[in-house]
Amino acid sequence: MSDRNLRKERIGIVSSNKMDKSIVVSEVKRMKHPMYGKFVLNTKKYVVHDEKNDCQEGDKVRIMETRPMSKSKRWRLVEIIERAK
Repeated sequence: MSDRNLRKERIGIVSSNKMDKSIVVSEVKRMKHPMYGKFVLNTKKYVVHDEKNDCQEGDKVRIMETRPMSKSKRWRLVEIIERAK
């Protein structure tokens, strides 16, 4: 029995769902500036595979790293944590 490597997981907000079976998820991190000490927001965008097309903009989702599915898609949707209001 072969063990699979641990896959990275991220939690973010869906910022776009205009593509077919694909969404864009934004992950926002608060990081302390190394010199000035002020907290700054860093945003990272991921293109995610959404097989059922059930995500809407503003949903909070959990995504997981996977094999390359296209030129830019390397993540897949695991679950929708919270629906947009």
